[in-house]
Amino acid sequence: MPLSHDHIRTTVAAYLARHPHEREQLGDLLDALDRTGDDIASRFTFTGHVTCGTIVVDQLGRVLHVLHLASGKVLAPGGHTEPADESLAAAALRELHEETGIPPQAVTPWPGYETVPLDIDIHGIDAHPGKGEPGHLHFDLRFLFRLHTATETPVVLQEEEVGGIEWRPVDRVTSPTLREKLLKLPLQVEPETANASALIYNDRGEYLLHLRDYFPGRIWEPGMWSLLGGGREPQDATLEHTVRRELAEEAGLDLADLTPFGTEYASGDAGATVPIAIYTGRWNGDPRELHLTEGVILAWFTPSDLHRLRIADTTSDLVRRHAASRPASNAPQNGLAPQKERRTSPRGTVLNVIGVHLYLERPDGTVLLGLRHPNSAFAPSTWHVLAGHCEQEDAIACLIREAREEAGLHIERQDVELVHVVHHIDKAGDPPRMGLFFRARAWSGEPELREPDKCTQWKFWDPAALPDDLVSYTRVALEKIQNGELYSETGWPA
Repeated sequence: MPLSHDHIRTTVAAYLARHPHEREQLGDLLDALDRTGDDIASRFTFTGHVTCGTIVVDQLGRVLHVLHLASGKVLAPGGHTEPADESLAAAALRELHEETGIPPQAVTPWPGYETVPLDIDIHGIDAHPGKGEPGHLHFDLRFLFRLHTATETPVVLQEEEVGGIEWRPVDRVTSPTLREKLLKLPLQVEPETANASALIYNDRGEYLLHLRDYFPGRIWEPGMWSLLGGGREPQDATLEHTVRRELAEEAGLDLADLTPFGTEYASGDAGATVPIAIYTGRWNGDPRELHLTEGVILAWFTPSDLHRLRIADTTSDLVRRHAASRPASNAPQNGLAPQKERRTSPRGTVLNVIGVHLYLERPDGTVLLGLRHPNSAFAPSTWHVLAGHCEQEDAIACLIREAREEAGLHIERQDVELVHVVHHIDKAGDPPRMGLFFRARAWSGEPELREPDKCTQWKFWDPAALPDDLVSYTRVALEKIQNGELYSETGWPA
């Protein structure tokens, strides 16, 4: 199945969120994305089509170049997409392997660039009458990888297209725009492991696994049983902070003790590998009582169950290796399961999720709303204020962080005031939530799309003419704020 316009559009939007000053020079690509009927993933769309390049950096900080016989130029590996490619990054890795013989498993996406290109270049291609090809544009998306293997990787050139390879220092990279971006990265330093996962076990010898959503090309290991975890974010001081934040965000889990177990390499759909720090933790709870915000389900499995699951070999091996290392005394005796751990909260207590919301009002009275992404797990294609969940931080710190991360807005603590609290339940069976709405009396910056996979548009709205597709509790809160009321409740049974 060809790469979708949505996948290409989302990738380009994520790139422009980092490089907004390049919007004008990428105008031809944006125009092509806006045209209906043009398959810009196809090499036979001669109004312009997408190509994918692979920027590979070795342990010495040198960048891989190949001599393309057709053009006679020394360039980074790359080429056209194919219908079988599941993502743009996968197309880049396929081209790397075809042109040089370097397998996808030999490289690792540079942290922070797993799905976002380092550079996008638009250049013209001369007409080729012999092939019936008119002159056209290439929209070249270039993805950044580190050659992670310490041993020399054998090179097998695609002789009909490639005449040789060369590892060049960054200051001799052929593309000026690419060279400029690479010079800003610490390429001489091995990138720090940027992902962390939790290997959670109980006293019955079972392991907690997470069935991931089936979104090929968008997430790692789609539709497979995996470990809870994710990528490091700027606020994470250590990878332990990363895994704790991910456990809280994905499942509402807070484990007392987490122990480093080692670093593993996981393979994604594209075939590349990503280093993951593994932490182990003991928990004897019922996963059915957890509120899962990502994926399909959480469940316990013994190592002997793994052969029946759709699970990566690396994850299966990891579970078995940890099980083999556990003392025999940890196993249940006489077939009896151990008692559940005593909960720290009193009987009947229900934990409430704390959400922080930004009420941003311009002098003309209009308020800021964002249109959530169509694939959002919560309120897809619906307007909402800028918001987020509290992590290991106070609520105002959360507000300041979310405003910066989501929209590039800078807010000072002394300019923040609480204007409303809404205690709500979204739908029956969901945990109760406490929504804190804070007004920013002053701020700097204009709203930018910093996280286009979550929000596709920012717009200021007249409170008297709010959009119909607005999150219901947000509508209530905005009306109460206009009336000067501090508290409201929604979703609770009468």
